Amino acid sequence: MLSVSRLLNGSATSADALRYGRMTAGMPAHLLHFSKDKKPVVVWNTTQRCNLHCIHCYASAQDREFEGELTTEEGLTLLDDLAAFGAPTVLFSGGEPLIRPDIFELAAHASSRGLRAVLSTNGTLIDDAMAQRIEDAGFSYVGISFDGIGEAHDKIRGQKGAFDASLAGLKRCRDRGIRTGLRYTIHAKNIDQLPAVFDMLETEDIPRACFYHLAYAGRGERIQKFDLTPEQTRWAVNYVFDRAEDFHARGVEKEILTVDNHADNVLLYLRVKEREPERAAEILRMLEWNGGNQSGIAIGCVDPTGKVHVDQFSWGYSLGNIRERPFSMIWNDTTDERLAILRDRRKHLKGRCASCKFFDICNGNLRARAESYFGEFTGPDPACYFTDEEIGIEPGSPEAADAAKWPVPVQAAGVAG
Repeated sequence: MLSVSRLLNGSATSADALRYGRMTAGMPAHLLHFSKDKKPVVVWNTTQRCNLHCIHCYASAQDREFEGELTTEEGLTLLDDLAAFGAPTVLFSGGEPLIRPDIFELAAHASSRGLRAVLSTNGTLIDDAMAQRIEDAGFSYVGISFDGIGEAHDKIRGQKGAFDASLAGLKRCRDRGIRTGLRYTIHAKNIDQLPAVFDMLETEDIPRACFYHLAYAGRGERIQKFDLTPEQTRWAVNYVFDRAEDFHARGVEKEILTVDNHADNVLLYLRVKEREPERAAEILRMLEWNGGNQSGIAIGCVDPTGKVHVDQFSWGYSLGNIRERPFSMIWNDTTDERLAILRDRRKHLKGRCASCKFFDICNGNLRARAESYFGEFTGPDPACYFTDEEIGIEPGSPEAADAAKWPVPVQAAGVAG
């Protein structure tokens, strides 16, 4: 996760992080990316059931009952373990978490144990009563997913009227003083909606937005061909940067972030280096503390049946199950080869990632994409949008020859059609 607005406008500095000793405990949420002890934010997919059917859903959620999901008692035990372990945040996700009858009991318990409870929802179920229960349960943040405006959103979400319902739900939370924001996954089916989504942030007084890159997981894996080309991605990320800077210049307070493509860290650094060279060293230091992709380090996932994964996009590989061992024990067990690789990637990754001069601020990007596309967990991330020359690979060099072994065909690189 890249704190675009805070880094571009200078409101997050190395001094801020050092003030807290760069330790997770006691660090404000917006500085957690720069902590050095890297306690994991845990995404708990509380259910696989959902009332919508989004084309890019990494959980392949459906509107039906799924067997074997964690019980209330098992969920409370998980939350107790996470609190004792020192995890700073639990993100209650799905499917649609508001479908779970016990979601408010679970969130209240998390809050009572000192965990920051975050809700990731499609927002369509949030009527006035539901918004009040969200507030009462102690959710510190509610992120509501949007894929465009009006019919564009509805088409991607698979339900007419979903946009209006989601926006109404967001307003109900916002008007109660609950911190709210939107989540937007960009791909070739909705790249044209990006300007209008930014306009909506201002017209609807939405204080925060996370812009996600497409992860090749669940139904998202099926629409790889609709991922953006490198040129489209670069345009989109620069557009996000431009709008974040415009908000700041006009005194419009918005928190803007990008997620799941850590080439964005590199692009932001290069932008600052070109436009404000006096700030480049500070930005580089912060991005090195951020560390790039944090799957298996500062982000983890518990799926609906209790399996632990290195992130929410990696359900194909389980580190263990909390029904057999606590999350804290599973997370600290680096005898698992994959977990060990994720925590020391440089000597294991292949292709372009292995030779990239920006490795320290990207960390090899999203492994789930590499595995989905190349069938190789340690392969390069096909969604990197930098050229070989830009990342320090010279034409004709051994590194260039190695990179050429991992080609990204034009269609899979993102041509829609």
